[in-house]
Amino acid sequence: MKLKVLICSVISVFFFSNCQEKTKVDSIKANYLDFSKRDDQLTGGIKMIPIKTAKGTFKVWTKTVGNNPKIKVLLLHGGPGLTHELYECFDGYFPNESIEYIYYDQLGSYYSDQPNDNSLWTNERFVEEVEQVRKALGCDNTNFYILGQSWGGILAMEYALKYQKNLKGLIISNMMASAPAYNKYAEEVLGPKLPKAVFDQIKTFEKNKDYTNPKYTELLFKYYYTEHILRMPVDQWPESINRAFKHINPNVYVYMQGPSEFGITGNASLKNWDVTARLKTISVPTLVIGAKYDTMDPKHMEWMSKEVQNGRFLLCPNGSHLSQYDDPKNYFPGVIKFLKDVDNGEFKKAYPKYILQKTTN
Repeated sequence: MKLKVLICSVISVFFFSNCQEKTKVDSIKANYLDFSKRDDQLTGGIKMIPIKTAKGTFKVWTKTVGNNPKIKVLLLHGGPGLTHELYECFDGYFPNESIEYIYYDQLGSYYSDQPNDNSLWTNERFVEEVEQVRKALGCDNTNFYILGQSWGGILAMEYALKYQKNLKGLIISNMMASAPAYNKYAEEVLGPKLPKAVFDQIKTFEKNKDYTNPKYTELLFKYYYTEHILRMPVDQWPESINRAFKHINPNVYVYMQGPSEFGITGNASLKNWDVTARLKTISVPTLVIGAKYDTMDPKHMEWMSKEVQNGRFLLCPNGSHLSQYDDPKNYFPGVIKFLKDVDNGEFKKAYPKYILQKTTN
């Protein structure tokens, strides 16, 4: 009889705790699309946030999707000088998981102010911009995550190196920790994989600084972009990607990245950027995402995940630089699991075996 009572008590406690957990989760899900208590209801989540700089105050465009007081992901786009449109595919994945995320065009990008002043395009100023955006959105280390891809990954690392006390988690997507290492990979690994005649033509155009030649662009799209940027025929590229490239600010892009697509070259301000020696100081939970066909060396990305104090590596075996588009079946489950694991206090550096198997199938 006593054994029956004990078993019933255990079952009751288990049932009650499960109900509590379900109620908590359902509460977030139920309120996810409720904008009624937000000050951006009228604009559908859009806010123009004032950014103070040494050259005056400017405004940057943000759009918050969903409500989740525990998980707020700020998306840092690539380029530099591209737009939040690179992330529009997130609409198909994050809402179903009740993940709040913020689209954001950095200063100089299409939907934000675009001052014509190259002194503004420094890593240090962009870091302070992100910090001002964080404060304006009311995020803190109980809920604030950054996901940065490509140049956005550089910015994410730089932000974490200065302000990781304000982060709950960090996601570095498709970006190495060293511009010189990236240049070397592009020149010595990716370039020579192209047909020799094609690579020679591309290098000739670059040697002559003939970057606007239609033939140069044609060769890049046909042989390089569809292999290492987005692995789809160009006529099948998502409209959001075409729109992002249409909206690029070439002044910001060339000043910081340079005109070449084989590394960061010329007088580009990011040419010598390297934080490999400082990664070990990053202690917040960190997900590093690499892809087999990326312009970035996936082995370097895996090394980064081990260099930070609490890192996890996600490989997209079918992906390239925009692996959220050409390998979403691996990209999004990995990102979502990381966010949920950190949120639930269950983050571990490595995936359990069954996740690895699921991810690589």
